[in-house]
Amino acid sequence: MLLYGLLLLSLSFWTSHAVFKIPLKMFAGKFNASVQLDLRALRKNQSAVESGLSLASDPAGIVNFLDMINNLKGDSGRGYYMEMVIGTPGQTFNILVDTGSSNFAVAAAQHPYITHYYNRALSSTYQSSGRGVAVKYTQGEWEGELGTDRITIPQGPSGTITINIATILTSEGFFLPGINWQGILGLAYPLLARPDPSVEPFFNSVVKQTGIPDVFSLQMCGAGVSASTTADPAGGSLIMGGVEPTLYQGSVWYTPILEEWYYQVEVLKLEVGAQNLNLDCKEYNSDKAIVDSGTTLLRLPGNVFSAVVEAILQTSLIDDFSAGFFEGTKLACWMKGESPWSLFPKISIYLRATNTSQSFRITILPQLYVQPVTDIDGTFDCFRFGITSSANALVIGATVMEGFYVIFDRALKRVGFAVSTCAESGGVPFAEIAGPFLAEGVASDCTSGMPLREPVMWVIAYALMGICALVLIVLLILLMLPCQRHRDGEITDESSLVRHRIK
Repeated sequence: MLLYGLLLLSLSFWTSHAVFKIPLKMFAGKFNASVQLDLRALRKNQSAVESGLSLASDPAGIVNFLDMINNLKGDSGRGYYMEMVIGTPGQTFNILVDTGSSNFAVAAAQHPYITHYYNRALSSTYQSSGRGVAVKYTQGEWEGELGTDRITIPQGPSGTITINIATILTSEGFFLPGINWQGILGLAYPLLARPDPSVEPFFNSVVKQTGIPDVFSLQMCGAGVSASTTADPAGGSLIMGGVEPTLYQGSVWYTPILEEWYYQVEVLKLEVGAQNLNLDCKEYNSDKAIVDSGTTLLRLPGNVFSAVVEAILQTSLIDDFSAGFFEGTKLACWMKGESPWSLFPKISIYLRATNTSQSFRITILPQLYVQPVTDIDGTFDCFRFGITSSANALVIGATVMEGFYVIFDRALKRVGFAVSTCAESGGVPFAEIAGPFLAEGVASDCTSGMPLREPVMWVIAYALMGICALVLIVLLILLMLPCQRHRDGEITDESSLVRHRIK
């Protein structure tokens, strides 16, 4: 990491009649947090687990939720992965968990940033479909070939499952330096699968072949600890088939899944501290609002992001603060041992409840969005801003999800939130949840008027291609007919090249 320049800022706040100065240093230069951030799980209270209070297993013995606890590890602010065994004989890999995509893909060729790859030739159960596949993400992309193979999950449902698998042959910006995973597990719906929705996603196959309920839940325990303080990876749990009560506290609140592609939800409003941003609720859902474990930060549409930053500047106790911190180009650093979190406000997201006339709010404390990154010379603790601007969606990513136990109840088309047991310090949670609230003054539909969804655009594109084909056929027929002439012998039928562009 390159650090250019050093700007000393000061922070003043009043307690009683005294004035205190908090030393703050801003370090310039582009910081690649995806490479250097390493979040570790806070130690969890194991008493509840040891007491056996859980939905222990189903009658058939397919799932035992206690066995799935701590089956995830975090990877330096770049997501959470779980161990899987692919092929016959089995080859073991770490696979990134991503609720924002739908392909199961694993490296099948050497790459400088991964330790090993899936060798299809060594698996007697691998079958190629002969179809190519390519996927682009917010960061990175890959291309490869589709096939099927058998997998087992050491800390997952019992048995062997045959799944669609994409073998990654080439990639750009997908695998990163220092990562400890070799593939990605897309947990979203078939409409996002590539090259088309006929490719059955992983969890659909698991539900169909094992008979477990169409529900999974996710706890990510990477909040609050700097990369410089530990070599241990963050922990977490992916519970497939249900909900594990020892992983959350308090009540679970559910919001409807609006459309089954991403896990799309409806955001009604945002508050910074107690200040309502007072934006049209459609701006929060422009062009969609989704819950995505594969996105590291909380991503907000441009206008919403600007309003949040302005509100933080108004409510924060910091007198003078560099814009580079909010833009992601600078780190904010305080003297070692001094916490900045008391200087920042809480941020609340209001979601429509399953009773659509009501809402509930999920609230993150600054410990989740002012994120420790590294220390400098043992003197300063440095932090990054865990919120960024987005061009095409509001994305509830790890910045928020690390404070909650998130339930993806596909059977009932809803996403649930409860306060996580691992996002706390000294018994104080980093997140809050409250409700119900009347959805007064909010439009009955905050998503209407949004741009067309991607699957709909596919249908339109194919329809336009069909129309274009018919037009070209008619043109060819006309060109083959004898041309009519005027009395002076001039040709009156003119033809031209017609170009059809489908975006």
